[in-house]
Amino acid sequence: MSDVAVVEPTGAARLWQWSRTRPWWFQVLAVYAGARLATTVVFLWVASVQGENAWTGPHPGYFPYVAYMFDGSWYRYVAENGYPGELPVDASGKVQQNAWAFFPLFPLLARGVMEITRLPWEVVGPTIALVLGAVAMLLIYRVVGEGAPRAVKARPGLPLATVALVSVFPTAAVLQTAYTEALALTLVAAALLLVIRRQYVWMGAVVLALGFTRAVALPMVAVVVVHAIVRWRASRAGRDTFTSRTGAGLAVLAGWCFASGLLWPAICGWATGTSDGYLQTQEAWRGVASVTPFYGWTYVPTFWFGRWAIPVVVAGFTLVLATLVVPAAWRLGSELHAWAAAYIVYIAAVVEPGSSLARFLILAFPLGAVTAGVVTRPAAARRWWFVLVLLLMFGLQVLWVRQMWQANAGPDWPP
Repeated sequence: MSDVAVVEPTGAARLWQWSRTRPWWFQVLAVYAGARLATTVVFLWVASVQGENAWTGPHPGYFPYVAYMFDGSWYRYVAENGYPGELPVDASGKVQQNAWAFFPLFPLLARGVMEITRLPWEVVGPTIALVLGAVAMLLIYRVVGEGAPRAVKARPGLPLATVALVSVFPTAAVLQTAYTEALALTLVAAALLLVIRRQYVWMGAVVLALGFTRAVALPMVAVVVVHAIVRWRASRAGRDTFTSRTGAGLAVLAGWCFASGLLWPAICGWATGTSDGYLQTQEAWRGVASVTPFYGWTYVPTFWFGRWAIPVVVAGFTLVLATLVVPAAWRLGSELHAWAAAYIVYIAAVVEPGSSLARFLILAFPLGAVTAGVVTRPAAARRWWFVLVLLLMFGLQVLWVRQMWQANAGPDWPP
């Protein structure tokens, strides 16, 4: 009888085996921490070649870079100074860029932490975003697990795979900068989890907070409506109960989501005495001073791509549409599918195509579950597909930070 050689696992293999036995929350936080560490290296590299600009000195350190660049300085302004009582205008009476474009919950939260800890904005702003991003990943894991059981059954490990893809999404770098995406992602995931669990009152509270974070509460109306329709149809088949009280409650919740989406513009109009002050403020950031839905698609792509604008736009819309109609998308729960579809249509209507649009796409996180779930078997093909997508997304993140975050000029500051 011959001896059989026993192959000892390598250090990496032992670490992998050990990590797979850890609690789900440990695995989520480990994935998120690894992604943020990699992004930190990218930020330090880009900061090392950063020239003189309106927000920092040349070659800034990590914290000033992720705290002050671009919108980070606007949020700092709100945290330290609040909002102007009147909208600033130029000699012709046109409203100029001002703080009312930036929602208050994130900077006010930062202001509270600054008061308690006595730490400066450059530390508090990015740190709050980093922590909120971790909370968002924990919620995303639970949302996918509870809200997409068919998808999880078809693709084992889908919740953690979704967390990984969202963590390395091309614009996920903003989850560690003084921006509101981390807070918005946390609230969106929490709202979806609560409606899936039928905790409607708590969902209403979360959506109200979302209305003070980003202008993305309106698509939640579609989520509530679809949720109500699914419950009603299930009751007709004897699989659920749907009383008149249930219907009335969900109607109120849908109206609440709608009102939350309009609350901040209404407050801006009341506080400044200009009823459409928020819209005029938004126009100040547009290449063409118009907030007409979808209008940006008629001129911005031409600026970026010239004669290739139409093919590029068609290809982009086709890719997004495909992610919403492939079998992996239909395996999502109705709430996740409804949010992804409604949100994509909404931001295409209200946001000009460009770097901001790419940044806002991170809130469509159910599409990460769709992408990870495209290939379900065999297991080897599933793993290869996931690794390839993971590497592609992080590569695009490096490109996005290098091309979009570096700036050698900008508007005069402070405003």
